[in-house]
Amino acid sequence: MKRAFALLFIIVGTAVAFAGTPGVITGIEVLRGEQFTPLKGKRVGLITNPTGVDSRLRSTIDILKSAPGVNLVALFGPEHGVRGDHDAGTSVESYTDKETGLPVYSLYGKTRKATPEMLKGIDVLVYDIQDIGCRSYTFISTMGLAMEAAAENKIPFVVLDRPNPLGGLRMEGNLVAKGFESFVSQYPIPYVYGLTCGELARYLNDEGLLAGAARCSLTVIPMKGWKRGMTFAGTGLPWVPTSPHIPEARSPEYYVCSGMLGELGVVSEGVGYTVPFQLFAAGWIDPKAVADKLNMLELPGVLFRPIIFNPFYGKFKEQELHGVQVHIAPGSTVNLMSIQFLFMQVNNELYPEKNPFSLADPGRLRSFDRVAGSDSVRLLFTQRMMYEDVKPFMEKGLNQFKERAKKYMLY
Repeated sequence: MKRAFALLFIIVGTAVAFAGTPGVITGIEVLRGEQFTPLKGKRVGLITNPTGVDSRLRSTIDILKSAPGVNLVALFGPEHGVRGDHDAGTSVESYTDKETGLPVYSLYGKTRKATPEMLKGIDVLVYDIQDIGCRSYTFISTMGLAMEAAAENKIPFVVLDRPNPLGGLRMEGNLVAKGFESFVSQYPIPYVYGLTCGELARYLNDEGLLAGAARCSLTVIPMKGWKRGMTFAGTGLPWVPTSPHIPEARSPEYYVCSGMLGELGVVSEGVGYTVPFQLFAAGWIDPKAVADKLNMLELPGVLFRPIIFNPFYGKFKEQELHGVQVHIAPGSTVNLMSIQFLFMQVNNELYPEKNPFSLADPGRLRSFDRVAGSDSVRLLFTQRMMYEDVKPFMEKGLNQFKERAKKYMLY
C-alpha cells in the first residue's frame, strides 16, 4: 500500500512538472550552465536522493555521470536511501547501485557520518537534496555531518542550492538546548529556520556549529530567480516527494503543524491515510465539537473540518478515527507550530482524561523532547495544557537567530 501511494504521488508530481516554465533555476542547473567548472577533472562523491533532479526531472546522478570532464565515483544516501526505497527510520546498508555500478554508501545505517574509508579517493563532495525547511527532517543533519567529515578529511564541499518550500521569511520555534542534540535536532537552530540548504550550510560552517568548530572548504552554487517570499508553489518547479509522507509541495507546512504531536503516538496526524500530517484524530473525539472549538480561535487562514476515517496502514490501521482535518490557506501567516498545541489545548478542555502526554509511552515522550529540542516545551505546556504557557519559550532565541542568519542569506 505504501509503495502504491508513493507511486501515485510521483505521477502527480510529474504532471506538475510540465505545467509551465519554472521561474527558479536550481543549483544543479546553474552548475550545468557553468559547464560544471567547479567539478572538472575531479573525482566526485554525490550525496543525493530522488529529489535531486533538474526541472525536467532528470536525476543529478545521471547529469553528473554524463557530464564531460566530471568523474562521479561514489554515491551517498540519507534517510530513505539514494533511490528513496526505504521507509522512515529504517537502517540502510551500503551497496552497489545497479543503474550506475557506483558504490552507494549509507549515511543512515551503521554510521551517519561519512568515514575516511568512504571518502577515500574523493576530491570533492557534492550535496543535492531537497529538504522541507524543518529542523527535525533529517536531511539537514546529514548535510551538516557530511560537512564535518569533509572538513576532517580536507575535502571541498559543494552544495547545489534548492528552495526552502516554506519560504525564506518564516522562522518558528526554540533553538535546540544543550544536551538535547540528536539526529532530529542536530544543531542549535529554530524548528523552522527560514534558510535554503545552501544558506544553512554557510551558517553552520561560519558560526562554528560543526563538531569541534571545524570549517570545511564550502562552495554554494546558488539558484537563480528564487526570492525569500516564495513558497515552493511560486517556483514553478515540479515537486518530488521528499519521503512517502511528504507527497505534495504544501506537505511541509502540515508537517510543521502536526509532526511534533505525532511523535507521541497517541493521536493520529494522518500518517497511514491519504492526507498525512493534515489531521488530528483519535477514537474518543467528537469531530464537530473539536472543529467548532478550534474554528472559534479564528487562526489566520486556518479552518478545521470534522472528519471520520479508517487509516490504511500504521499504528491505527483499520481503526475508525474521529477528528479534524486542518486546512491552511496559501499565504497564511499563522504560526504553524502552534496548531498542534492549540489542538491539544482544546482536546484537554473537552477530554481532560485523554491527555496525549499521559497516554504516551516513556520512549515516545523522549522522542517528543528530541524533536522539540528541549524537555521544557513539554514541561511548560503540560502544567495547564495551554499554548500561552509555552509560547514565550518557543520564541526564545528566535530574534537573535534571525539577526545572525542575515549575513548568510544569498537571496
